[in-house]
Amino acid sequence: MTERSEGTNMYSHLGVEAGEGGRNTAAHALVAQLEDLGVEYVFGTCGHTNIAVLDALADSSIRFVIARHEQAAAHAADGYARARGKPGVLLVHVGPGLTNATTGVMTAALDSVPLVVISGDVPSYYHGRHPHQEINLHADADQASIFRPFVKRAWNVHRAEDLGRAVERAFWTARSGRPGAVLVNVPMDVFSRPAAPYPPISHAAPPDLPEATAELIAATLATADRPLIYLGGGLREDAIADPATLGPVVDPATSSTVAGPAKSSTAALLALAEHLDIPIAHSLMAKGAVPDAHPLVLGMPGFWGLELTNAYAREADVVLALATRFAETDASSWDPRYTWRLGESGRLIQIDIDPAEIGRNYPAEIGAVADVGLAVKALADAAKSHAARSRPELRKQIHEARSGLFAASRERGLSEDFPLRPERILADLRSSIPADAVLVTDVGWNKNGVAQCYELPPEGRFITPGGASTMGFGPAAAVGVQLAQPDRTVVALIGDGGMSAQLPAVPLAVEQGAPVVFVVMNNRSHGTISDLQSAYFGRSHGCDFTDAAGRPYSPDFAALAVACGADGHTVSTPAEFGAALRAAVANRRPAVIDVPMVNEPVPTPGHWNIKDIYQGFFGS
Repeated sequence: MTERSEGTNMYSHLGVEAGEGGRNTAAHALVAQLEDLGVEYVFGTCGHTNIAVLDALADSSIRFVIARHEQAAAHAADGYARARGKPGVLLVHVGPGLTNATTGVMTAALDSVPLVVISGDVPSYYHGRHPHQEINLHADADQASIFRPFVKRAWNVHRAEDLGRAVERAFWTARSGRPGAVLVNVPMDVFSRPAAPYPPISHAAPPDLPEATAELIAATLATADRPLIYLGGGLREDAIADPATLGPVVDPATSSTVAGPAKSSTAALLALAEHLDIPIAHSLMAKGAVPDAHPLVLGMPGFWGLELTNAYAREADVVLALATRFAETDASSWDPRYTWRLGESGRLIQIDIDPAEIGRNYPAEIGAVADVGLAVKALADAAKSHAARSRPELRKQIHEARSGLFAASRERGLSEDFPLRPERILADLRSSIPADAVLVTDVGWNKNGVAQCYELPPEGRFITPGGASTMGFGPAAAVGVQLAQPDRTVVALIGDGGMSAQLPAVPLAVEQGAPVVFVVMNNRSHGTISDLQSAYFGRSHGCDFTDAAGRPYSPDFAALAVACGADGHTVSTPAEFGAALRAAVANRRPAVIDVPMVNEPVPTPGHWNIKDIYQGFFGS
């Protein structure tokens, strides 16, 4: 490099004069592009590699949401994307900034959530010299490789004039096909170089289901004796493409601009199911995509599924699988004794936007790569040419099983025991929050119990980490959800382990004025794993929180809330929880409710292969 004498402009080689503000930089062009793409919030943390972008954001309509930890920022961006139906945007710093965000970005990626990560990197001209915070040792300046196993694409930007194209492709890639996370990695000097704004461009429409294929599938379903529709998380109404985030959508056949898929996919699915009287099972991620109270809804199959659901899934002769990957817990570890017998006695029809999922876990007799929202509309139309079917006995079985499940849970929820039983917490929660509230859970009883036995109102929404099952997702994700849905009540239902993992979420909610209600189901333990260890090893060790003397221990989460500027409630009697919850909802302020809870395992009618492993080694 050329030596610079004292007093010269050290930034002149970047094309920016000292003190001029650099309003024609790539950072400003990037922010203008984000505005054109409809970005409302950028979540993240500051660092010396991204402050040029932060400075440009200061003059824009985009709000920067600063977090105290990158994982919290990533979960908040993820929650925003799930609730808003458009990509979340995360801005991180080099090295530890990017690695701190890894778990949050992976969580979004494995749940097919569109997330655009923009990371600052070391100056381009210092690559390989091991400058401050560069990730090196065995590879120089290659931090993007950390994300490559789970992002859809990672771009390393080398020139300022390439940044706009990379960002345009990143947004399109994150949202098109199977949504997911992407990374745009930018050396910090590139942000400060001159660059012109990047013009928005058009994109192709999502793939439809061919008419002939729709007719074949409809005919197969109409003639089946025990058909079943199995729904994954890809059909959520908020998962449908928002043209405002992608630019105009163009039909490649006619070159004419067309509207995105209309938000009537659920209605089309129910029309198909009702016409042919086909029961509907759903994955964990699809809870709430169809109303829990619908007479054809069987609920979840698999490990935490209802016994009737697993039995019907085993005996189904035709299964129409929509936007689902047949995850291990939803498929009882793919053991045909418990849930699915596809390829043995059942025929599989699988529709997914991702061709890699067709036939991945079960052989598909008919496979189609299509946008599932468009596909169900085509199937509903094709089914009209077939005679309606009626299965009153099956509807009766579904009603008895489902109403029995919810009634039994409500009955257990009447318990006056203290600490509270988990189903008492769920019962009081359902009776105390608005029907259209958004319930964001972490992992453990709060996820599995809600998915299994919490009757979600039709107007309600359930958001949970599925693919990675990340503890610590719930608190910060709820803040992102609240920013996306400011007028709704948002409840983060979390364990004490999850709350401890993401304490920064509370000051984040306070700073953003986000009135999230954090309900901490506090059993002073990583309860699900403690139960598992006790069941198979005869004791729990390393799973329960204790002080130095071995006594059960928990931080005072309510006091923490007050220290952060939020409201704090400590529940000391069964009746106090409902009262605290109603007050928190009415006050519209961030609030933490600390609820002592006993450890109780969630019923598991299905199967998980880990039980075979433990039994095989220990004979229990």
